[in-house]
Amino acid sequence: MPQSSAADQNIRIVRATSAFDCGGRCPLRLHVKDNVIVRIEGDDAEEPDQLRTCLRCRAYRQYIHHPERLMYPQKRVGRRGEGKFERISWDEALDTLANQLKRVKKIYGNGAILLMTGGSYLASLHRGGAAAQRLLNLFGGYVTHYGNISSEGAVWASLTQYGSVMVGHSREDMLNSRLILLWGWDPARMISGTNTMYHLIRAKENGARVIAIDPRYHDTAATVADQWVPIRPGTDTAVMAAMANVMIREKLHDQAFLDRYTVGFDRFKAYVLGDEDGIEKTPGWAAAISDVPADTIVRLAREYANTRPAALMDCQGPARSAMGEQYNRCAATLCAMTGNVGRPGGSAGGGLMGIPVAHMFRSPAIPAGKNPFELEGPKVKGTLDIRERVIKRIHINTLFDAILKGKKGGYPSDIRMAWSMCNNYLNQTGNSNKAAKALQNLEFFATQELFMTPQARYADILLPVTSTAERSDLMRPWPSGPYFMFSNRALEPLGECKDDLEIATELAARLDIKDFETHSEEEWLRRLYEKSTDLKHHIRDFDRFRQEGIHRIELETPVVAFRKQIEDPENHPFDTPSGKIEIYSQRVADIVEGLCPPIPKYLPTSEDRNDPLSRNYPLQLITPHPRNRVHSEMYKVEWLRETEPHRVWINPVDATPRGIKDGDEVHVFNERGTIAIAAWVTERIIPGVVSVFEGAWYHPDENGIDRGGCCNTLTRDAYSGGGAAVLNTSLVEVRKGERS
Repeated sequence: MPQSSAADQNIRIVRATSAFDCGGRCPLRLHVKDNVIVRIEGDDAEEPDQLRTCLRCRAYRQYIHHPERLMYPQKRVGRRGEGKFERISWDEALDTLANQLKRVKKIYGNGAILLMTGGSYLASLHRGGAAAQRLLNLFGGYVTHYGNISSEGAVWASLTQYGSVMVGHSREDMLNSRLILLWGWDPARMISGTNTMYHLIRAKENGARVIAIDPRYHDTAATVADQWVPIRPGTDTAVMAAMANVMIREKLHDQAFLDRYTVGFDRFKAYVLGDEDGIEKTPGWAAAISDVPADTIVRLAREYANTRPAALMDCQGPARSAMGEQYNRCAATLCAMTGNVGRPGGSAGGGLMGIPVAHMFRSPAIPAGKNPFELEGPKVKGTLDIRERVIKRIHINTLFDAILKGKKGGYPSDIRMAWSMCNNYLNQTGNSNKAAKALQNLEFFATQELFMTPQARYADILLPVTSTAERSDLMRPWPSGPYFMFSNRALEPLGECKDDLEIATELAARLDIKDFETHSEEEWLRRLYEKSTDLKHHIRDFDRFRQEGIHRIELETPVVAFRKQIEDPENHPFDTPSGKIEIYSQRVADIVEGLCPPIPKYLPTSEDRNDPLSRNYPLQLITPHPRNRVHSEMYKVEWLRETEPHRVWINPVDATPRGIKDGDEVHVFNERGTIAIAAWVTERIIPGVVSVFEGAWYHPDENGIDRGGCCNTLTRDAYSGGGAAVLNTSLVEVRKGERS
């Protein structure tokens, strides 16, 4: 096994990384003794190439060796959700799962089998659910889900506007920016590339002016921002439209750029000036909606239009809302209006920030130039696999609604059993109470897990799986790159844990599937390398790559999204029907049928600040990423829990009339549920808005009050016209808890 020497001859130093869905991908040196990680060091490269690990990877060994890791198969002996299990053998566990798959297929057909896969393990070979998908394809098909909880709105917007999701610049390009707008983006917490915060600080030191636009005065704003612009959740598009109005009225927009590279600006202009609907989108109009003062909007528009180059960096927080795709499309439109698309130091918007060099997500799940319009009805999307079997897909944020309602609710089938791996969707999709009810309704539920998560508590069979440290795999970074990583196995599997590939292989024999392709881990990795033209182009010596654990790609110049399209549009058109940036999309007008407007617009939605429901639930809830866990992963790690208590942020203006003091237990509630959580009374969030970080574990008591403080007990299981999960569009009320 590749390793480095250590002073203690009994310690091996293994080059590895994590595979978390955290936004980063960090080189790690794991010090291993007697199959235990005893120490972790980060990247040993010199400046400026060093990739710095955050506190999550620093606490990685406590996660791997946590005393609550699942170490052997178990079966449920209590009520669903009660969490009572007993140990069984692997033979019994796999026989049970195989027999249930056969039973359900025979009685109800393959459409009654739901495969729930996820993004909690992001690598090449062992990536979440890939082996199970192959297995169930050979078994006759299944129902699964589509859509990315984090970024589906941004994906829709980028594909509509540009025909590509590769809309980012490499992070060192921020050093070319004179102005950086952090719009709904807190990279100190939501990493967006291991080196992002480092380069943002360097850009600040290089003289860039930084403006943060967000309902919270977040950690990144506190670190680098020259100005904080507080804004109401869900109103970002209104402010952007008003900025466009100022640019048009004052002739600050780059009309030559728009004429050459875009289509449909005249339609957007008609909307902004009020020619379309009789309502001009003035700064005053937007101020009444957003609570951003009109003069602030005017100054922001002028500064952004007059400062070249400028990077408007919209991210995915506001995109997880009832108009998520409108936010990202409007941001991309402002980037075009200022001529910053394809320019060093500028930006394309679109929210995804990925670069096409060693990027983890080389292409979206849908072909370039197409959109994830649901052509088979509002609640189901079909895809054709290589064996010409249609696999029906349900939007991820309505997964549990589909279990409860089935065909009568417009879904593709009546689901009878579910098999889950690499996810904790009960905790991480909208409306956790509904999700718990849905899991209660299944005839059978099996899950593969490292911990007894809230979702795992509802399983009939629990299969313990290996962690990243107990596997070898090929890794790409998250959005910013550019480098490849080989994560070497540091530990032999702990307890009786197996990896997902082993489990699928052993099930294949029990399901009498003869042509399930099997290889050793080593053979699979070499096959993946040999088949990847991208890897082989950059990495000529596989064994050296494995030994060093990382291959860094040296860029002559920073990656700039759509540079070729701007420099040579005749030979490098955008991958859209028009070959240009589509501010107006005819595809949207033809296909979506009113779900989304063909130009970016601000639209009122359910549970926005003006919904009549606000009379009962007057506070808007936002659910940002935490810094001390990865969604719901690492929740049990004590070191990380100590770094930041789980609290609801509430402004003194809202706390005082409710009699709430800092540290009080409060109940945050709406019609979907109630959570108990400590209050943090702070001016770092605007009045009328409260914030609960996502990922805390759902744990309802005997009265149904979620004592774990899971924000999704309060959020909706719905999605926008462009497919965005609406997790940041929820109304709540807060009152003092019983224990205060």
